[in-house]
Amino acid sequence: MKKKTNLRWWGLWLAISLLVAGAVYAGLDSLGNPRPGKADLVLRSWLLPGQTSHGHYQIELACTACHGGAFASRDDVQEKCESCHAKDLKAADDSHPRAKFTDPRNADRAALLDATYCVTCHVEHKPGITRGAGVTLPQDYCVICHKDIAKDRPSHQGMAFTTCADAGCHNYHDNTALYEDFLVRHAGVGRMQDDPAVLARDLRAVLEELGDYPSDTWPPVVLSRTEADAGDKLPAGADVHADWAASAHAQSGVNCSACHVPVAEQGGDPAAATWIARPTETACVQCHGPEVSGFLAGKHGMRLKAGLPAMTPAQARHPMKPERQHEALGCTSCHGSHRFDTTQAAVKACASCHDDEHTRAYFASPHARTVAAVARGEAAPEMAVTCATCHLPRVAYDTPDFVRRTLVDHAQGANLTPPVKMARQVCLACHGLGYAIDALADAPLRAANFPHTPTRQARSIDMAVSREAEAREARAEAAESEGGRS
Repeated sequence: MKKKTNLRWWGLWLAISLLVAGAVYAGLDSLGNPRPGKADLVLRSWLLPGQTSHGHYQIELACTACHGGAFASRDDVQEKCESCHAKDLKAADDSHPRAKFTDPRNADRAALLDATYCVTCHVEHKPGITRGAGVTLPQDYCVICHKDIAKDRPSHQGMAFTTCADAGCHNYHDNTALYEDFLVRHAGVGRMQDDPAVLARDLRAVLEELGDYPSDTWPPVVLSRTEADAGDKLPAGADVHADWAASAHAQSGVNCSACHVPVAEQGGDPAAATWIARPTETACVQCHGPEVSGFLAGKHGMRLKAGLPAMTPAQARHPMKPERQHEALGCTSCHGSHRFDTTQAAVKACASCHDDEHTRAYFASPHARTVAAVARGEAAPEMAVTCATCHLPRVAYDTPDFVRRTLVDHAQGANLTPPVKMARQVCLACHGLGYAIDALADAPLRAANFPHTPTRQARSIDMAVSREAEAREARAEAAESEGGRS
């Protein structure tokens, strides 16, 4: 009897082992599928060694995005990190570039913290020690290199190293809004700028100057609903044609076939192109290339860029509306299918999914009142501050044709981490730098969507101004001393 019992246990162990081995093999085999289905994603999820950070969790099942194979060295890991992030760090004017730590003068510091590798500070699949921006070092890591900072900067005496990265102070990579010369230059500005306004969109005005815009196919002319070329491909009702006729597309000569029969997307042969009932971002990219690139770089579109199915609100780590949980996100999720209403996209589309405190509080905020003022005709359109104004900001963009135009940056998370990044790119259009830094440093105020002035003041501008004054005084004394000797 005992022998039979042992055989049963051995048989069960063998069956479980074969099942696990089969699942692992199937999971590994699924990695080769460039367009994974639901079964592939389930299999891959079994292989995850641990939850990924807020920056990468949307693409954690696109394993080969980072893990093309076994990493032979840390340099291979670094190369993979830089394949996505090097351009962003360069654009941010990285305050701790790799070159700083390969400089022989910093060899003693590099020996303590080898910051030439991203994984020294950012380790994925370690949720227990991962904080904002994917940082896995202890919060006081600045002390490793700057333990004597109080000797160089007496103003820092008594400050804890756990406070270095607070908004209004220092950021490891992107410190452009907090450089001393920048702080001094913007000191003295109050709550508001003299001429607050956001950039006006101007794509329609510069279409004919853009070499990559398909003007030959869709000349910039105004089309009416009777000129819609949908034909009998789609039994669209009068409401659809009316929406299209009222859109910026019809006003710019972009007909139905531009999106539904994208010739360039289908090989360039008009005779072989077929009707697409639900166009995707691959149709939008024909005219809106930079915008689509931003969308694919942000949380909303990064899964598509990685070859995964489109994101749904259910996959977000922020509170979302239950009724929108399983809707796949694409360009038309916010812009609509035919009217492409940017006003709708700027607020209502965001609030139709997002259900966090910050979003809910927007409608009673001072920013929302600017939108209402514009709607009543009491303010210019450039005075309206919507969700998109801050989270999809308008920026000056230089095209390859040397034409500067206003671009809406659709990488909606680009200026959120750390929060003070928003000061330079967004807030300064309307507010003074000091007010912006104070507001962004106030976490409860951010969550409540800025209903009142900040309750605390960051000391960064005052410290920079004081240091500049001391430097001027020292230079004057040196010049006076030099003059006396001569």
